Amino acid sequence: MSFWSHLDELRKVLLRILAAVLVAGIVAFYFKEGLFTILLAPQHSDFVLYRLMNRLSEAWQMPSLGAGAFQAQLISTQLTSQFFIHMYAAFAAGAVVVSPYILFELFRFVSPALYVNEKHYAFPALIWAFLLFFLGVLLNYFIIFPFSFRFLATYQVSAEVPNMITLASYMEALLVMSLLMGLMFELPVLSWLFARLGFLSPGFMREKRRYAIVIILIAAAVITPTGDAFTLALVSLPIWALYEISILIVAAAVRRSSRLVEKASSKE
Repeated sequence: MSFWSHLDELRKVLLRILAAVLVAGIVAFYFKEGLFTILLAPQHSDFVLYRLMNRLSEAWQMPSLGAGAFQAQLISTQLTSQFFIHMYAAFAAGAVVVSPYILFELFRFVSPALYVNEKHYAFPALIWAFLLFFLGVLLNYFIIFPFSFRFLATYQVSAEVPNMITLASYMEALLVMSLLMGLMFELPVLSWLFARLGFLSPGFMREKRRYAIVIILIAAAVITPTGDAFTLALVSLPIWALYEISILIVAAAVRRSSRLVEKASSKE
């Protein structure tokens, strides 16, 4: 195929993806109550994480561990903000719902340019990338964001200054933190890819572990709006664990590549 034929095929792929996102977004827009019941759940003191904290507090007799009762009231300060946030949230949810189809379309577009062995590795890599991204999003939704939101929503410099949190700031924090955590969880897949391309080795990752930990701490500080050590550790530890897992993945990929090269050499 010529360059323009490839470009035309890419246009068709993007149009199909856009159509799928639009359809899913319209459906999500229609089910407004269910959508925002999920998105706004962390603002209520009966959220699953807070209930778990209270139960652990009672079982271990540690009152400081309990989440306690709180209710953060969200406000809207602009005439059109609720409508546009509804649209934004609906189409973001639509993109999440059809993300497997998006990956399928992108893989089908690039697969003709791949060798047979590359196709064999590319599809599992896409599946793992998809699963890890969602794992990062779920970790943020159920643990990291609720901790951060509760800390910031109940923090006051003075009783004379009540917190008035806008719906826009709440949604922006939730979606941005979810996206960043999802991207951070792609570390094992990217490490495997760079190892397959010959750009990364386990020795290099072990040698630079100290620098990686510093970078992870900085990334965790950027992801979490709170400055407390507990939330920082809550974000940093899973990413550091992924880094250690990535070292093992890179080592396995390098060993496999070496065996394939040796096997090819022996045949010659």
